[in-house]
Amino acid sequence: MTPSTQAVTPLRQRMLDDMRMRKLEPKTQAGYTRAVRHLAGFLGRSPDTATAEDLRRFQLHMVDRGISPITLNATITGLKFFFEVTLDRSEVMAKMSPVRVPQKLPVVLRSYP
Repeated sequence: MTPSTQAVTPLRQRMLDDMRMRKLEPKTQAGYTRAVRHLAGFLGRSPDTATAEDLRRFQLHMVDRGISPITLNATITGLKFFFEVTLDRSEVMAKMSPVRVPQKLPVVLRSYP
């Protein structure tokens, strides 16, 4: 069975409905569901059973794998939506915070008189 033909679980359908109600763009919806899917894969169980400590370990796992700060922040945002909106469990995300994204200075060409 391919991912596109798998039955949608009630939990996933609820999240999809929540995103649709808020008129999130398809790419945003895909990113949020990907974040939850990766968490479920990391846990080896349903993501709605995750604790704050599980989320901390998941974030450390992503950092150890060398995931970029932008991807880390996108994942945290997707998980935040899942736990705060879909599950109404904001306490689980209380200690999760976005990571700092280093700013790169542009190269400035200088002309000499």
